[in-house]
Amino acid sequence: MSGRWRLQVWIAPLVAACGGVWLGAQVPAPASPGGGLAAGLERAAQVEFLRTARVTRSQTLSTGVTSPFRLTLTDGTVTHDASFQSVNERAVQANFGARGMEFNFADSHHFNLAAFQIAGMLGLDGMMPVTVHRIWNGKDGTITWWLDDVFDERTRLKEKRQAPNPVTWSQQLNKMRVFAALVGDTDRNAGNILIGTADWKVWMIDFTRAFRLADTLKAPEALTQIDRTLLARLRTLDTASVREATAHCLNTFEAAALMKRRDALVAHFDQLVVTKGAGAVLYGAEPKAP
Repeated sequence: MSGRWRLQVWIAPLVAACGGVWLGAQVPAPASPGGGLAAGLERAAQVEFLRTARVTRSQTLSTGVTSPFRLTLTDGTVTHDASFQSVNERAVQANFGARGMEFNFADSHHFNLAAFQIAGMLGLDGMMPVTVHRIWNGKDGTITWWLDDVFDERTRLKEKRQAPNPVTWSQQLNKMRVFAALVGDTDRNAGNILIGTADWKVWMIDFTRAFRLADTLKAPEALTQIDRTLLARLRTLDTASVREATAHCLNTFEAAALMKRRDALVAHFDQLVVTKGAGAVLYGAEPKAP
């Protein structure tokens, strides 16, 4: 996180986990036991597995500041790992030293659930691993399918790896930046971006510090291009649908701020098209008519 947010002071607990799936803090890891069979599960089957499979082992992860756990689960046929996170902290203000003070600080697994719900509405849920709400070891939290055969952006930068297809790589990053701006994510760091070793697919994880109350775009200069379909879906995103999908994840202030950032995003890209031309700003196929 960085920067100073001067916002109306508001603090209240969230009472329940949002229905749906979440992406949690993870680190690259070797293949889980039985990974071959587990890797072939459809997303719906992954959801059921994460909800019901028995936990056989747990260990605290050394990365992240939210004390996530790595769990090994089995249903008797499939064995696979998952990450579990239960952080849910709020404060009127938090002091980050040289990085400044943040008002209305929140760090919550509920925001991960909300992020996935919004991503699904925009067609971006495929950039997040399956996650479900689950109570484990007496803690209310979210449990996320462990991604095998990935490395993080920190590793890519350190080892100076280059994507085999720069255009596809750039388009994935553009989608991630737009989504992070929409949900007001203040912690989209290199450790929260995972990359498939074989296919260079970008996976977004950990949105516990998203959904701030700021209703403007934090760094609009970094938003230079957008997928046509994503822009069309942003235009049709409506308050009623957002509230219905995230009723137990976001309060009314957080949902309202998201919609104002949506308005700012659409206006930002519309203006870029005017000044730079559609060819320089938009990419991807024209969206299909509803």
